[in-house]
Amino acid sequence: MMTRSRPAAGSASPLRTAALLVGVVFLVVGVLGFIPGVTTDYDAMKFAEHDSGAELFGVFQVSVLHNIVHLLFGIAGIAMSRSAPTARTFLVGGGLIYLVLWLYGLLIDLDSDANFVPVNSPDNWLHFVLGLAMLLMGLLLARPRRVRG
Repeated sequence: MMTRSRPAAGSASPLRTAALLVGVVFLVVGVLGFIPGVTTDYDAMKFAEHDSGAELFGVFQVSVLHNIVHLLFGIAGIAMSRSAPTARTFLVGGGLIYLVLWLYGLLIDLDSDANFVPVNSPDNWLHFVLGLAMLLMGLLLARPRRVRG
């Protein structure tokens, strides 16, 4: 006979752990975006413009707004990891948001004012991978595990 298993009281489910880890990564990336050296051309960082010259790790274009978004996603992930339903909402919802951001980055002219976040080509593909990974974690880790009993 197959039954649903429930985690022991106080234990974290894989879903909650995933949301927490994703949240911590977002928080760390948001902080790193404000550290000169880790962010190259730090003095060229703008608040929210396509010509912000700062790049996290010398690859991913960032701005003050971009870093703030990472910080907010990090805080949301950590806060929402406290229960399985909110962890799932964070992972699925955040994954969908990042997939929309990926499409947005593909459709706009990266040198136009429409690129206010800003994003570059490496950002776009990171957003695709991140969005897909978050969405899959939120959907697959939320499935009930079955044990023989």
